[in-house]
Amino acid sequence: MGFFSEFKEFAMKGNVVDLAVGVIIGAAFGKIVSSFIENVITPLLLKPALDAAHLSTIEELTAFGGVKYGLFLSAVLNFIIVAFVLFLIIKGINTLKKKDEAPAAPAGPTQEELLTQIRDLLKNK
Repeated sequence: MGFFSEFKEFAMKGNVVDLAVGVIIGAAFGKIVSSFIENVITPLLLKPALDAAHLSTIEELTAFGGVKYGLFLSAVLNFIIVAFVLFLIIKGINTLKKKDEAPAAPAGPTQEELLTQIRDLLKNK
């Protein structure tokens, strides 16, 4: 097997393609969450606190003359929102899977049990 055909086989495996799609969607989702925090959460919820600190964004929060803990708080907020949304998505998928699963048919007697019953019936005749 040639090098390129081996690479093609590796690259086209389902797991690799699924992982690539997941990474791309994750990056796009990260941008959406960042925009949500910067353009919705910060103005609505954090505006009074930022105005009291004379700041316009959470990233501007500093302490001890330059430690930018506002960037850390922004990253933590991003993580919490992403984790919560992923939790809701996975919870929704799990409930859909449970609805799709039909209840299993009751298990019938095994072949050995049937043969035993036939044998017993024949003995009783």
